[in-house]
This record gives sequence, structure tokens and C-alpha cells, in this order.
Amino acid sequence: MGTVSKALSLLTYFNHGRTGIGLSDLTRLSGMNKATVYRLMTELQESGFVEQTDGDRMYRLGPQVLRLAALREAAVPILSVSRRVLRDLSDETGETTHLSLLQGSQLNSLSHAYSPRHATKVMMEDAEVLTYHGTSSGLAVLAYADTGFVDEALAQPLQVHTAETITDPHQIRIQIAEVRETGMAQSIGGFEADVHSHAVPVFGPDRQVIGALAVAAPVSRMTSEQKELIPAALRRAGATLTHRIGGSAPADYPQGSTA
Repeated sequence: MGTVSKALSLLTYFNHGRTGIGLSDLTRLSGMNKATVYRLMTELQESGFVEQTDGDRMYRLGPQVLRLAALREAAVPILSVSRRVLRDLSDETGETTHLSLLQGSQLNSLSHAYSPRHATKVMMEDAEVLTYHGTSSGLAVLAYADTGFVDEALAQPLQVHTAETITDPHQIRIQIAEVRETGMAQSIGGFEADVHSHAVPVFGPDRQVIGALAVAAPVSRMTSEQKELIPAALRRAGATLTHRIGGSAPADYPQGSTA
């Protein structure tokens, strides 16, 4: 990993639950030595990507991140477009919906919507890092990612989230092949116990996968009716989102199956 990649990787440890991070925690999270983390964070601070408030030794994201995010949203307003798609999909299915996007080598949750239909629901956190092997979103992305990307993702230590998490690369590749046949990924308890999630890939203008759209529901609510409704609704919503951002699915993406 080059110097720029190392520096940018430090920014991925910030999320809604961790908006400020100290040097020691960044060192622990990144696995880098403290001197390297300090040097990289100093360079990021000088460029405006992070900042420290007066009298506070914690780092937080700086104004340069907001500027780039605004430029990205102006060029490809996926966040704005996705909000309506997520809301409509949540209303139709009665369950939690969420969009995740590829950011470098990571898959990050970007936005979500909750249905008011049920008091108990799957909770999401924006900017949460989703694992490729443990989530339906991750499997949907891997199914349409380049071979090298898949190989690198499966060569990493694969975290065990629950008793149902599959960490055998061979078994994961079988799952990926099944997703390519149907265009739909599923995960039952792989990332969070008692959660059944479905996901479809989202494609950009170059027909390359850029993220995934998903519906997550408690296993107890996955009736036979929901097992038919959710994939059908999700497939339509995924196609709508891809179209609204100017994207196109590759020619071999299945259009009719809802499995």
C-alpha cells in the first residue's frame, strides 16, 4: 500500500459513532506504527482532510472532505436520487432498505430508510463498513466485480460476525456464482443474527458495479409472501436507481429472475 493509500485509509475509520478519533486509537485500528500514523495525519491535517479543535487532541474530518463530497454529489447525485428510491422500496416491502457504495477497497453504507409499519426493524448506520463475505450487499458487489478485486477481497482475513457467517473462500465463490445466475444476493444471519437480507448490484455509466441496494428484515417476518415480494420489488428499485444515475447493467445481468 502506497503512502497516499495509507493516508486515505485512515479516513475510513471515521463514522457516525466515531466522529472523533485520537492518535492511539487510530494506531490500534489501522495496525500501523504510531509514528507513521502521526505523520500521515499531520499531512492530512495540512491539506484540510482532518482537523483538531483548540485544546482537543482528537482528530475529526476536515472541510476538504465536505468540499469533495459536495462536488461528487453535484456530478453524480446518487445520494439525492437514492433517498426517493429507498423510501419507495421501504414503503413497498415494509422493511429497512439501504444503499452501499464502493469506496476504494471498502463497501460503505451510504443511506437508508425505515418503514413505519413495524416497531421492530433492522437498524442501520450510515458510513458503516460492510464486509463482502458477510452481507448480501457485499456478495452482490463481488458477483460483478473484477476477478482481481474478488481475489483480493477473499484473500483478507474474513471476520466471523455470527455463527452463520461463511468464511470459507470456496463456499463464498459458490455463493457469488449463484448471484451471477440470478442477479440477486441473499444473506441469512451472516452479518447480524436473525436478519435476512436481499441485495442487487447498482451499476455506473461504464456498466461496472459501484455498490448495492438492499432490503433487510428480521428472519421471523420472512413469510412466503415476503420472499416473493422483496426480490421483485428490489429488482425493480435497483434498475430504477441504476437508470437514474445514468448507469447501465452489463449485458449478462439477469433481468427476469427474482430468486
